[in-house]
Amino acid sequence: MTTVRRAVLTLPAAPLGPDNPLPALRAPARAGAHAVDARTLAGLPRDMARGIGRAPLRSLLPVPLRDGYGRDRVPTDLDTIVIENDRLRVTVLPGLGGRIHSLHHKPTGRELVHRNPVLQPAAFALNGAWFAGGVEWNIGATGHGALSCSPLHAATVRAPDGGPMLRLWEWERLRDLPFQVDLWLPEDSDFLYVGVRIRNPHERPAPVSWWSNTAVPEDRRILAPADAAWHHGYERGLDRVPVPADDTGTDRTYPLNSGHAADWFYDLPDGRRRWIAALDADGTGLVQTSTDALRGRKLFVWGTGRGGRRWQEWLTEPGAPGYAEIQAGLARTQLEHLELPGEAEFSWLEAYGPLAADPAAALGDDWTAARTDVERALDGALPRTAVDAAYTAWRERAADAAPETVLAAGSGWGALEVLRGGYELPGTPFPESTLGPEQEPWRALLRTGVLPPPAKGAGPGAPLVSAPWRDMLETAPAGPSTEYHLGIAQWHAGDRAQAVRSWERGLRGADASWPLLYCLAVADREEGHPERAAERFAEAFADHADHAGHAGHADHDGSAGGGTVAAALGREAVTALLAIGRTDRARQVWTRLPEEARGRGAFRLLEARILLAEGRPDAARAVFDEGFEVADLGEGAETLGELWARLTDAPLPDAYEFRMRPGP
Repeated sequence: MTTVRRAVLTLPAAPLGPDNPLPALRAPARAGAHAVDARTLAGLPRDMARGIGRAPLRSLLPVPLRDGYGRDRVPTDLDTIVIENDRLRVTVLPGLGGRIHSLHHKPTGRELVHRNPVLQPAAFALNGAWFAGGVEWNIGATGHGALSCSPLHAATVRAPDGGPMLRLWEWERLRDLPFQVDLWLPEDSDFLYVGVRIRNPHERPAPVSWWSNTAVPEDRRILAPADAAWHHGYERGLDRVPVPADDTGTDRTYPLNSGHAADWFYDLPDGRRRWIAALDADGTGLVQTSTDALRGRKLFVWGTGRGGRRWQEWLTEPGAPGYAEIQAGLARTQLEHLELPGEAEFSWLEAYGPLAADPAAALGDDWTAARTDVERALDGALPRTAVDAAYTAWRERAADAAPETVLAAGSGWGALEVLRGGYELPGTPFPESTLGPEQEPWRALLRTGVLPPPAKGAGPGAPLVSAPWRDMLETAPAGPSTEYHLGIAQWHAGDRAQAVRSWERGLRGADASWPLLYCLAVADREEGHPERAAERFAEAFADHADHAGHAGHADHDGSAGGGTVAAALGREAVTALLAIGRTDRARQVWTRLPEEARGRGAFRLLEARILLAEGRPDAARAVFDEGFEVADLGEGAETLGELWARLTDAPLPDAYEFRMRPGP
């Protein structure tokens, strides 16, 4: 019989650390890595171009940036939920985005996904912290979702066949939408069923992106029912290319045949069954299939170049096997967003399980024969009609079923939205009991019409930016805290001039002005005033340092006297001052940073930049020679290589090689 139970998994893990205490006013850093140049966009099919241009994120609001992690891993106990029958054992991490960490096929003893031996956060999610391995659920916008390292609500529910089912659910804050992921194993089934539903409880339409992302060993062949794919690299292009071989004759369905990191979005013909498989030299491996609503299929590879191999090592540990990603999404490419009408939903069913094909056919040079054989094996293991029937049974008998035993708790943001909007969301309750300290000021605003100011010495609190909350802020009694949050909501809505006016009004009566000065500095930089931005960043840092000094401590809890705030403001100030050539001021800020912060890799890199700007290249080179690691180095970042090239003509050491574009 199928069981669902709690368990504990111990892994070497780097703690996530505190969230960045500054509001995330700018677009995600990863947006550039997934951009398409204007000339390419003009040549794409009209509906694809429209999807790529639909509602790109202008900021991460109201989600915070998660950059407080490091690289020191220690054995850590992680809460898991295990779903098991006689054929499969599925290990889920409810506190880390509901990630499937392991999909173990018991009869063969095979691990069907790439199981990362460590938990190492890295800056790949839209809001920062993300980790590699397993199967993840990405909702929100292009990229790894903002819930990658966040807890989800979890509970048992009755599956369509009456057995136990695991439900995961949360309120996705970037797009302001609730969603659920239901996982169950029918008795004696070799396949894990996953029912997914995204609901739009609002009257207005909402942009939606979804990609289920599975890490698989990279020494596989990746097969999907397509003769062409949209290729996207780090040169901002999007080109339709043949599958399996490109114009050089290289078979790109083998991840290790690619020299550089790239995406291939398979162009699946309408009417064909949706599936993607990763098979080894014996013709065995993992297959993922779904109902037709989950249209897209994708292969991502790191490539065999120095940068790609370094990223692989960065995300796991030296000597660990490499991986590729096979993904399934609502759109043809991950660059597109669909429109979900108001008071409507998207829902579908996925299935994950083992597959055994004829290796001579599946791995042969005849692509049509390879695809046909894999599809034949899939039809024998799990017919398309069975997937459609399972979806219908889930949607009619289980999707709205009330949770029974609560296994884990997510955030209180969904409860706050339900309290405000009075939404009825059968199957995904967001009880008021889940509200926490972050939501309390907003509940007070909802009940009284007044946003209470933060406690003396505390930070300004988490923002909310949707139109209903913005309306409440506009009618609330004015004060520095209210003006700060109102400006953030106006900024998110695109009314930047009004946001600046709100922040400037807030400054007049503010005790601690650094939150408002920071926002004004970002506005200056975004509007093309780098000198004024740098001065305001430096002023915000100094104001915070003065308040921290008066408080007599420098802790790391994100309060007004916390080292977390000092480090975040200092990093912004030094970077901005260097950009306008104010090396002396940058050095002054640097010397006032907490000692602990100056020892981190990101600040060692800043130190090297300051030294070079001071005309001390040998001292800057010595920083590299001593060694440092920038824990939150972004995807596609070339900062290390660019700075190294200004210091020396020597080859960039492997430890600093993270470039993902073709190049020297």
